[in-house]
Amino acid sequence: MKKYIVFSVLSLFMAVSQAQIDRSKQPKPGPAPEINLQEPARFELNNGLKVMVVENHKLPRVSMTLTIDNPPILQGNKAGVSDLTSTLLGKGSKSISKDDFNEEVDFLGANISFSDQSASASCLSKYFPRILELMADAALNPNFTQEEFDKEKDRIITGIKSQEKDVSAIADRVQLALAYGKGHPFGEITSEETVNNVTLADVEKHYRDYFVPANAYLVIIGDVEFENAKELVTTHFTPWSKAVPPSFSYSQPTDAQYTQINFVDVPNAVQSEVVVQNITNLKMKDEDYLDALLANRILGGGSQARLFKNLREDKGYTYGSYSGIRANKYSPMRFSASAQVRNMVTDSSVVEILKEIDKIVSEPVTPEELTNAKAKYAGSFVMALENPSTIANYALNIETEGLSKDFYKTYLERIEAVSAEDVQKAAQKYFSTKNARVVVTGKGSEVLKNLEKVDFNGKKVPVLFYDKQAGKTEKPDYDAAVPDGVTVESILQKYIAAIGGQAKLEGVESYSMSAEAEMQGMKLELELKKTSKDQFMQDLKVMGNSMQKQVLDGDKGYMVAQGQRNDLSPEEIERIKEESAAFPELNYLAAGNIALEGVETVGDKKAYKLKITDKKSAFYDTETGLKLQEVSVEEVQGQQMNNTVTLDDYQEVSGIKFPFSLTQTMGPQSFEFVVKEIKVNEGVSPSDFE
Repeated sequence: MKKYIVFSVLSLFMAVSQAQIDRSKQPKPGPAPEINLQEPARFELNNGLKVMVVENHKLPRVSMTLTIDNPPILQGNKAGVSDLTSTLLGKGSKSISKDDFNEEVDFLGANISFSDQSASASCLSKYFPRILELMADAALNPNFTQEEFDKEKDRIITGIKSQEKDVSAIADRVQLALAYGKGHPFGEITSEETVNNVTLADVEKHYRDYFVPANAYLVIIGDVEFENAKELVTTHFTPWSKAVPPSFSYSQPTDAQYTQINFVDVPNAVQSEVVVQNITNLKMKDEDYLDALLANRILGGGSQARLFKNLREDKGYTYGSYSGIRANKYSPMRFSASAQVRNMVTDSSVVEILKEIDKIVSEPVTPEELTNAKAKYAGSFVMALENPSTIANYALNIETEGLSKDFYKTYLERIEAVSAEDVQKAAQKYFSTKNARVVVTGKGSEVLKNLEKVDFNGKKVPVLFYDKQAGKTEKPDYDAAVPDGVTVESILQKYIAAIGGQAKLEGVESYSMSAEAEMQGMKLELELKKTSKDQFMQDLKVMGNSMQKQVLDGDKGYMVAQGQRNDLSPEEIERIKEESAAFPELNYLAAGNIALEGVETVGDKKAYKLKITDKKSAFYDTETGLKLQEVSVEEVQGQQMNNTVTLDDYQEVSGIKFPFSLTQTMGPQSFEFVVKEIKVNEGVSPSDFE
């Protein structure tokens, strides 16, 4: 009986509720909740270090963040000194060796990291006194040694060299240099030359000049008592000598005089890096700061934003298109909208990005877009509050950015109050298509012809040319004539002679190769075996597990992908037969259907382009005759994409030269396989093709 009464009451309650709610109308949102951020306790040391402590005893952990709020530092002809200082800090101290320092930090389950303008640490609260001591010791008494300096300098230079042909790295460098100017800290270029200019004495001077307490803030959050933290900080940071960083001036970035395309030719590019950028002057304390963030979110802040929906979902030009706006109290910054796109749609992508910027400037955003953007920001904000480092950043921002004390407490309320009109005004103020600098980095021989035809709002957009170091240059010449007497046969014969000669190549009955590459920290292993009897085996392993395997044995074969085996179709068998030849150029000589299409640039070298089939081309160095690159067209998810293999580092094995560096690029993915071993006429058996 009692259960029946309960159900009756619930039914009545639901009926009354249904009668009171009009479900045809969207409920009005309630007031935005106020965020209760604990106010930090503060104190300041005589040397100028300002300290904020937030007690939070929910978890037995503590995080510490030391920030030196200096203006951007111009490094000039010693660009790289800040990177070297960053890498040398934290390698022990004058009182403890690097190995002992790292071993103790690891033993205590803590983390400590440094840059030339900051330090941070996290640990269990019971180890807080020791970790704070270690962080302070390493920060204030760095152990700069010539041995470590030389090691880090070599590492940085190796990184710079590895980026010489990296299209994304080149694009980022030029975009920043053109936006800010090379005479600005955000635009200067770190090169092998500037790094070589840096000495250990320069690192020590950079540290003495800029790692100083005048603009320093230490934020401690977690399971600590304020008085205990104050005592420990006073003990370990009072020895930090009072000093003020030197002041200097540098050029201020400005917009282009008119909308223009700045083109950087990178012949090995298999896709174009496109960015539309202009200079902004946004600060966190500005009244329209949140308006600008919401405008950017709607334009290009994620997969629900306009750029992504247009260029990826609608047009299929790219894997993603995004925009970003940056605030800085010291310097004007840049707004940018970018995408990595296929060569054939580079010009169209430029136009579509400009159109989307123009649209958000000239038309109000929709209520749905505004509501979704607010919800995204509110959700991200609330989730971020779970992270102690976020609380530290908020406390620091209030202190250093001139923000009101309730900036974050009323954050959600102010986000909710932003209107469509506010968003449009912010877009008009911070986004520009009238003085936009469109920086395109890509393969000029494939994209420039159409890029020079780009028309926006009835006006042709002029194209200016820059080199990989952001210096002005002339338009590349893609019409280099093929010298008299050069034919398909002469090119192939020169290649065959360059790698060992026809007799040597015809004597190869089989060969095997093993190579390795890295992908997001994982090791890729490639095993390849070929014979002169239409036999081919390629096995790609990830962390030792076979992910894709292809096997051909005469007129039959199969493929295994992620454990699923499928027999090869007749078309696939014919295609793999072409790949199975140890030296396909021997077959090309007799083919009769290969065309010489001209001279193109591959990397920094001129190369003859041979059209092998409708979907495959090969490029041979005009000087050495060696094959530099192969490009084939593949179909991926209904889209045609270039699969590019770049060959380098030729080495001799059994009297024949083989490339020991194979860089494969398709879409945004690029892997450099380094050959570990090649065997000629050994290491291959019939069982390999079963």
